[in-house]
Amino acid sequence: MKFRVTGKQHISKNCLVCGIENEFGLKTKFYEMENKEIVAFFTPHDKLQSYPGVLHGGISATILDETIGRAIMTHYGQESFGVTIELKLKYRKPVPLDVELKVIGRITSDKGRIFEGTGELLLPNGDVAVSDEGRYMKRDIHQIAQNDFMSDEWFESDGVDKDEIEL
Repeated sequence: MKFRVTGKQHISKNCLVCGIENEFGLKTKFYEMENKEIVAFFTPHDKLQSYPGVLHGGISATILDETIGRAIMTHYGQESFGVTIELKLKYRKPVPLDVELKVIGRITSDKGRIFEGTGELLLPNGDVAVSDEGRYMKRDIHQIAQNDFMSDEWFESDGVDKDEIEL
């Protein structure tokens, strides 16, 4: 099923997940969907390998954690973040390197300061490779980053925009 993209989230310079200047980073792009889910696209490189040709499980956890933590932005804007309290993952299939992968995250419960969410890392054929559930504390960017972060590190994502994404 295809969903309309309603927004493209900001990225940064040095973040492991979205940083465009981090040579070891994932350089992930995040899209907000009309159904309030967030979809991320990234292509893992060989420096993130575990077993030959397979993405390290910790990196799978990282991208899922970031995607769910960012899902709160679809409800409260680009200055709202989720700080992880608890994360539970289920590894189902090996995740390959050097192919574009899709990650989906959503909020399942919002109780003010604490929210919960779920997510999936999908293989190119659509199979779920890793799934997770997490609990997060909602934080304003000014509570967790230094004053110049918004002007020096947090900016609109580059690259080709997507109008709709198939989920």
